[in-house]
Amino acid sequence: MLDHTFLQTKFGQALPFASYIATGTGDQRNNWQRMHDRVSLAPQQSALLGGFVRQMNVLVTSGLWCGDCAQQCPMFAKIAAASGGKIDLRFLDRDKNMDLADRVRICGGNRVPTVIFMAEDFEFVSLLGDQTLSRLRSKAAKALGEYCPLPGAELAEDELGQTLQEWANEYERVQLTLRLSSRLRDKHGD
Repeated sequence: MLDHTFLQTKFGQALPFASYIATGTGDQRNNWQRMHDRVSLAPQQSALLGGFVRQMNVLVTSGLWCGDCAQQCPMFAKIAAASGGKIDLRFLDRDKNMDLADRVRICGGNRVPTVIFMAEDFEFVSLLGDQTLSRLRSKAAKALGEYCPLPGAELAEDELGQTLQEWANEYERVQLTLRLSSRLRDKHGD
């Protein structure tokens, strides 16, 4: 169960993007930073994210060793940065936080990255992980090699763009859920 007290505690233990990647090895930091430098939001994505009204707390369980995390988590950082402070994004190492990881298992496994979306008061809103539809389609089409790409493996430009858009869509979906919440509308008088 993901009650708000548990989530708030875990969120308080989590690190912002730069602090989180600083805990990795040199190669891990380079892989994450290289992808962060490569990710660029389209103007319409930035405008959408910059127009968010509700505060959103986002907690990501990941692994600095994980290729999928190195490719997707920098996207989350760019999305959060474009929100004008409406998205408070934090990261926890999955393997050091099994009490959380075991509560957000996907298909019976401790997947990474797993993104937990919460309201301003840490009420659970949504969970998504470990990959977007475009990434799953790409992996299914290849059906070869390792399950998780090697850290530092290049992500094709079209897949990067599709994955970024799908994550932006999920952040928008959660924002609209928060914006339309009668509980939050009553609280904020809107």
